Amino acid sequence: MAVLDATGLVCPLPVLKARKLLKAMEVGEVLEVTATDPAAALDFAAFCGASGHQLIEQNDSEGRLYFKIRKSA
Repeated sequence: MAVLDATGLVCPLPVLKARKLLKAMEVGEVLEVTATDPAAALDFAAFCGASGHQLIEQNDSEGRLYFKIRKSA
């Protein structure tokens, strides 16, 4: 599993950094992202919908957003 700490970054940087990491990953691997930008929830949902990657988990705690994205083919 790869990890991306995107805390403090604002749209579109968390998604752009995630996309770069996902390109280097194998199909089926999971990327775990931590972000603080409230727009990240919508951005990652839209990104996964457009790219075909699977958003397998999304939650928030104490101002931080957590995402798990499974790379698709």
